[in-house]
Amino acid sequence: MIDICLLGCGGMMPLPWRHLTSMIARVGGSSLLIDCGEGTQIALRKKGWSFKPIDVICFTHFHGDHIGGLPGLLLTMGNAERTNPLTIIGPKGLTRVVNALRVIAPELPFEVRCVEIEQPQQEFSMHGYRLCAFRVQHRVTCYGYSLMLDRTGKFDPVRAKAAGIPLKYWNPLQKGNIVTDPESGRTFTPDMVLGAERKGLKVTYTTDTRPTASIVENAKGSDLFICEGMYGDPEKLANAKEHRHMMIQEAAGIGRDAQVKEMWLTHFSPSLAHPEEYEKMAKKIFPNTVFGRDGMSTELGYEEQEA
Repeated sequence: MIDICLLGCGGMMPLPWRHLTSMIARVGGSSLLIDCGEGTQIALRKKGWSFKPIDVICFTHFHGDHIGGLPGLLLTMGNAERTNPLTIIGPKGLTRVVNALRVIAPELPFEVRCVEIEQPQQEFSMHGYRLCAFRVQHRVTCYGYSLMLDRTGKFDPVRAKAAGIPLKYWNPLQKGNIVTDPESGRTFTPDMVLGAERKGLKVTYTTDTRPTASIVENAKGSDLFICEGMYGDPEKLANAKEHRHMMIQEAAGIGRDAQVKEMWLTHFSPSLAHPEEYEKMAKKIFPNTVFGRDGMSTELGYEEQEA
């Protein structure tokens, strides 16, 4: 199960009714934050979600509206006597940028581990999920992210009994572990008791980019696709191309082509006071388009649970 919340849907500058870009995902007992614009802490408190379980922070890129809230969040974590390490993932130069921002947050009671993305596409495994970073097209190096929660096959007790596997090993095998019985010397593997892998959960997040093949490829089949919809007015297309941003109709086209289950639009221009005015146009391209708003959240469950 994955809980998702859009903490802020604004781009460029905060507005009285719209915080800057940030999204948080809760997976088990861990939380992952993507981008941390100014006001992210306020948005978290409004939602009532805690910053304490945040183990990983990912940055799409290093523009101020996406990273400006980091020093304050680090200070809050430190003042809450956090001791667990924090992992921060982002493009090359991350360590230099984070260290510069930490000039105003120099003393923290926990370790900050910076992981710089080295490849156009790179995968990480942590806290029970997989995270895939993929390069997109902005004025500076920028990445989108896919969060994937895999699901093993269903445990088959009949097969376990037939293979003569002691009951005490069933649970470890069900969790994907390989076990060896010291008495018989036999080794048992998960494939002996598990069926084919079942459909897991996938959330893809991308912003500050022109449409790219990498977005379609990585968003393919996502349960939730969160995508930039910077402008809606067709007259803004030249501006979107110049500054490497995306039109609402372009985002809807990606949602359609990637065959995602649902798409949320985010990162609206300050000039776009009422993005929902373009809802009819977007839904004509991709019917399952939803216009994001600060604090909007959902709980994604496995298909059997939804049924």
